[in-house]
Amino acid sequence: MNDIVLITGASSGIGYETSELLTKEGYTVYGIGREFTKSVSFEKIVCDITDTPKLLKILDDIKKVGDIKALINNAAIAYYGTHEQLTPTQISQMVRTNLEAPLILSSRLINTLAKTKGIIINISSVTAKSVNPHGCAYGATKAALTSFSESLFQEVRKRGIRVTTLHPDMTDTQLYRNADFKASNEEGAYLTPKDIAETILCVLKNENMVLTDITIKPQYHKIAKK
Repeated sequence: MNDIVLITGASSGIGYETSELLTKEGYTVYGIGREFTKSVSFEKIVCDITDTPKLLKILDDIKKVGDIKALINNAAIAYYGTHEQLTPTQISQMVRTNLEAPLILSSRLINTLAKTKGIIINISSVTAKSVNPHGCAYGATKAALTSFSESLFQEVRKRGIRVTTLHPDMTDTQLYRNADFKASNEEGAYLTPKDIAETILCVLKNENMVLTDITIKPQYHKIAKK
């Protein structure tokens, strides 16, 4: 196949499972992560995506190998609590990781994706579609990412670029490491990273239409206190 996919947040969770699955399916995957603690079958790139100069250098290096067919903006960080409890550093980290980096990567890859008739997949959250007490800053970054995706599709669809936003509900990942809650262990009460990865694969393979907005939920709505 040799279609090149660039995915952020590839060292664990959704990003790792997606990178491994797409590699098995024949895609050439470049996965960006801050650190990798387990072996991978894809091309791993160690980078903090808030380091913009390094991120842009990585893009230039990949472009020398070939044209990117898909950009998957997956990396995210979340801090929870009442808003006055958040530090300026935590707020900045969420804005830069969850929103700024996807905007920069998308901007730099528009021309390439127009050439390949490619796709941008933004991993947002169900929090983008609801009120989020004790997580309003995180929810705001995801709502902004969703808004960006919707507007960007209208802007680039005439150039043959697809834009899809995924809105996963409670997923068993490290996203909640800074929260006082986690996904419930009860069967059917949480999604797995593999669930999201398989959805992404379906989106990539279906090039005859654009699935612009996908919400993914477990059967039951339950969380557990840590």
